[in-house]
Amino acid sequence: MRRFGTQGPVNSQEHYVVSRSDEIADYIKRVEDGKYVVLFAPRQTGKTTFFQAALETLTVGTIPNTAAAQVKSDTKFNYFPIQLNFDVYKNTSVADFYDNFYQDVCEAIEKLFQRRCEILPDALSQFMEDTKLTNHHAMRRCFRHLERLLTPQKLVLIIDEFDGIPQAALSDFLHTLRHIYISGKPRCPHSVGIVGVKSIAQLNYDRSISPFNIQDEFHLPNFTFEQVQELLAQYTDEVGQSFVPEVVASIHKQTAGQPVLVNRVAQILTEELDIPITEPITMSHFSMAHSELLHERNTNIEHLTTNIRRKPRFESVLMRIMEQDEGVDFNMDDDIISELATYGVIKKSADGMCQILNPIYLYRIMRTFKPTVNGLENQYFPNGDNEEFLNYVTAEGVIDMESLLDNFRDFIVRAGFKILQVPDTPQESVGRHLLFAYLDQFVKLIGGFMHIEVQTGRGRMDIIITHNQRKYIIETKIWRGDSRYQAGKKQLAAYLNTEGVKAGYYIVFDHRENPEPRVETEMIEGLTIRSYVIPVLQELPSGSQDTREIS
Repeated sequence: MRRFGTQGPVNSQEHYVVSRSDEIADYIKRVEDGKYVVLFAPRQTGKTTFFQAALETLTVGTIPNTAAAQVKSDTKFNYFPIQLNFDVYKNTSVADFYDNFYQDVCEAIEKLFQRRCEILPDALSQFMEDTKLTNHHAMRRCFRHLERLLTPQKLVLIIDEFDGIPQAALSDFLHTLRHIYISGKPRCPHSVGIVGVKSIAQLNYDRSISPFNIQDEFHLPNFTFEQVQELLAQYTDEVGQSFVPEVVASIHKQTAGQPVLVNRVAQILTEELDIPITEPITMSHFSMAHSELLHERNTNIEHLTTNIRRKPRFESVLMRIMEQDEGVDFNMDDDIISELATYGVIKKSADGMCQILNPIYLYRIMRTFKPTVNGLENQYFPNGDNEEFLNYVTAEGVIDMESLLDNFRDFIVRAGFKILQVPDTPQESVGRHLLFAYLDQFVKLIGGFMHIEVQTGRGRMDIIITHNQRKYIIETKIWRGDSRYQAGKKQLAAYLNTEGVKAGYYIVFDHRENPEPRVETEMIEGLTIRSYVIPVLQELPSGSQDTREIS
């Protein structure tokens, strides 16, 4: 039986695989046009899997029927596609790089003839044996000879993990490919695919004019909702176990279609929760799988947390993206924005602003920058006994959310200036960090689940607590004026309607010098909205010492 794959490239013999037929057809069309294509995207986004599928399409010589409409209906490919990988080249000398590059090309040529059950021509075999590559000039002449030997087939070269190219070889290698491209058709390689994490601009360390300004950029998007449906349907067709529609929608919503995360949630649901295959996979199952993903360590999450710790400025920029209603411009000329996008932490929203890639990443970012100990854990209650959290669950198993949040408000008042001494926390983020830690401890004690439901990047963060199959929604913001405060209530009401929840909670942290604390309960569009404006002190009292680390 096949399974959902999360480690390395996937294939349809062993794994459930999204066909990507439209994207393959798009790429094939570019190959037909002789484009030199570049695809740069974060790790674990399906790049290698995609190009292996594209390579198979070129090798077989026909495209999937579902994508045929995007290319000529009478297309019968006559290409000679080979795939290389530069991941082990990084620390080699230039001469060794070209020597190994050529050996890999020769091995790929031989494998393709074997795959097609064809005999390697004597002239080609002799040329491969006699030719030596030591530099980019020899590479250019080599490709010119290969063109004559492979005609009428056209060489298509796909280079994976291009980031591994030795820095000393980068410029000449790309300049040579550019020279071949602008020399006109026919040419060899006819088409080139360069695949990696860092863009040409990021690899061009001397910041000179790009040596590869003829590139055709290719974008491989995350899975659409329909593609997530397609992936899960393969499992249902094979095993017979269905996913209720809300589970499919929730998987796509929480992962935003990130391929590894989609497969990991499905893997937990189908392999690790021991759900009888005679039962459908329901939202209660999804809540358990989602909670496990939010807290486990896996390669994808470790990439995320490692990358966002690389520079101190990453935290402040990510917090600013989450805090500011007006947003942060997705400016790829800014090194910090560019790096965060390269690592797959943020993306460009529809209006050109920065957006955290998905709610799961947002939750893990909050956990990563949440102090392990904030020093205030024993002040949640006046007597310091956090077992009092249990009193906020009624005998019927309902959370008394109003009293729970009233106590959080009172805790902030009791803590006073001490909240400014929470270590390693930007001042504008401290209120949310404390609320996150407070609710996290509560949820653990009562055996519930907590996650972030709504994509952020406009000052809004919605925390969702699920307990006893009931959903509690808390929206948080920073004070940006009364008009935005009032608008936030309507936003929350609209969201409650979509979730089928009758009451919601709205917490606004007020960082002004003269804050105006508020607590009010209103009916908006037939829904109960309880709002809090909670002051956050701006400075320590005279004589007190700020013990926070200043970065």
